[in-house]
Amino acid sequence: MKSAIEVNRRRFLASATALSALTLVRPASLLAQSGSREFCAFGKPLQFLSYDELADLLAERGFNGVEATVREGGHVLPERVEQDLPRLHSALKKRGLDITVMASGINGVDSPHAEKVLRTAAGLGVKRYRMLWYQYDLKMPILEQLEALRPKVEKLTALNRKLGLTALYQNHAGDKIVGAPIWDIYSVIKDFDPKEIALAYDVRHAVVEGGLSWPIQFNLVRAHLGAVFVKDFAWEKGKVKNVPLGEGAVDKSVFAQLKEMKFPGPFSVHVEYLGNSKDQTAILDAIVKDLKTLKSWLA
Repeated sequence: MKSAIEVNRRRFLASATALSALTLVRPASLLAQSGSREFCAFGKPLQFLSYDELADLLAERGFNGVEATVREGGHVLPERVEQDLPRLHSALKKRGLDITVMASGINGVDSPHAEKVLRTAAGLGVKRYRMLWYQYDLKMPILEQLEALRPKVEKLTALNRKLGLTALYQNHAGDKIVGAPIWDIYSVIKDFDPKEIALAYDVRHAVVEGGLSWPIQFNLVRAHLGAVFVKDFAWEKGKVKNVPLGEGAVDKSVFAQLKEMKFPGPFSVHVEYLGNSKDQTAILDAIVKDLKTLKSWLA
């Protein structure tokens, strides 16, 4: 008897194929329609797919690549990176796609498997990886903790320089996370070459933490932008609720500024409002819908 997961997976692939017949456009044509911008999808909700199935799906939906999870519990496990990352890379390349961003568990040269993961990625032509965030000890002075991060970041950027990689630090909402107010992580990375470490600007988290002041923070860091993570949220009874792009508090004017800057991306689409949903059709619909909204805001 087939498992429920296998049945759902087959239904999902069937619905994807049916939708492809209606919407399939060559990836190169889609890229031309969007100028030179890069669009990728965060691969976490699609880890139930094989590498070839993932590549087919993203190519047919107008993406240029994937934000691939290469971390504990990811689509590629760090301990198997030398075997599995080339397989993922090959599957994507067959469809003209890239590993646009590698979502890693690395925030220093001493992180588990750090050098092996980064060397393998660089050898395949991967250019960017998302870092694991740093956390504060709120019993200790904040500025002293930021200063203590500089040597750690300096060692990591030296390795990035050697390998030709860019580390992307994601701003993330939270009361203990370095980068939540944005100015703090900027104070650490601003003196480093943005080709070696830059900001993955998360529009959802920026507005959660920035409220009305997010434009100030955005303008502070715009010279160090390395990627933009795209998602939305709404306030519900004092709590944050993730919602589809365009249905929440994220101000689309930030995308007008990115357009004016001629920022090429990558733009990574996250559909966190689905939570841990196993409804593969819903995942497909959400990714397609949010990409359409994003492209309309950049048009």
